[in-house]
Amino acid sequence: MNTSSRPRIVGVRKILIVLLGAIGDVTRALPLLPRLRALYPGARIAWAIEPASQDLVETHPQVDDVFLFERRNGVGAFFSLLRAVRNFGPELSLDLQRHAKSGLVTFASGAKVRLGFHRVNSREGNWLCLTHTIAPQPHLSSKLEQFQQFADWLGAPPLPVAFGISPKEEEERRVEDLLQQIKRPFVSAFVGSSCPSRTWFAAHTAQVIDALYRRGLGTVIVGGAAEGEFAHAVREQTSAPVLDLTGRTNLRELFAVFQRSAAAFGPDSGPMHIAAAAGIPVVSLWGATSPLRSAPWGNESWVISGSAPCSPCFRKHCPVGRICMQSISVEHVLQCLEAALVARENVSAQMSSAS
Repeated sequence: MNTSSRPRIVGVRKILIVLLGAIGDVTRALPLLPRLRALYPGARIAWAIEPASQDLVETHPQVDDVFLFERRNGVGAFFSLLRAVRNFGPELSLDLQRHAKSGLVTFASGAKVRLGFHRVNSREGNWLCLTHTIAPQPHLSSKLEQFQQFADWLGAPPLPVAFGISPKEEEERRVEDLLQQIKRPFVSAFVGSSCPSRTWFAAHTAQVIDALYRRGLGTVIVGGAAEGEFAHAVREQTSAPVLDLTGRTNLRELFAVFQRSAAAFGPDSGPMHIAAAAGIPVVSLWGATSPLRSAPWGNESWVISGSAPCSPCFRKHCPVGRICMQSISVEHVLQCLEAALVARENVSAQMSSAS
């Protein structure tokens, strides 16, 4: 494995990206695609992914093929994925995940150049499956910028960050129909996370929603089906009308909801990154994890970090009642939301004046 020199990579006809899982990670990797396309305009770009994040890449204008790993179908599904990427036959594979499983997929592709994270940043022997690595990355540094290092290593031209999430026409229409039920302008509350330790509290969320309503703003609650119980608890504790869309949108429709939102707020999660990709102000709440690594792109000013001796712990479950998240006050969240909304209005006014 070569960790320093870069090969002269020419004649690339097929590129494989291996990033199977987390919605937030896949969202932050999307800006890599336009740079790859600029460097290799004639190449076919494929992505190996799991169903949870499939919506983000299957209609992306820079993705030509999607290789799906149906984890629930067991070992056989993994071997099917390995055969699919081998048959694809890329000259270049980019392993953005840094685990043993992604390493095996990258190795199985047979690509002459298999680029991934440096050994100090990878796990489970992932580096053994690579031919080249990017430079070591600081642990607490932006994942989006870490992914951009792959394009830098390849010599791709710099481009503005663009996510390219593309809802279908029928999805846009469905979102418009759903949003007829809520007062506009509205704020979106993304309430869930893959790690329970990251979530805020239903009572606090309800208080924010009530305060927003008094200021003339409606609220839409968004998230997966697993967040339905939390959303119900919020609705039970608020006097304001709320539109609950938990479990009712796919990821592209969620993006379309965010595009129509005045702002969004909630804990570290995949939807948080989709909200940032939609270009709206995002107020993010932190305790168990670190915003230095995962703050939503372009919204670093609206980060609220809870205080606790053990924060950030990076644990999935909290044994002490999420004291870090308890320290985040309703008043602080409202102050950040109001400041973010004012900043957005100022930008909109400047754009209108310029045009």
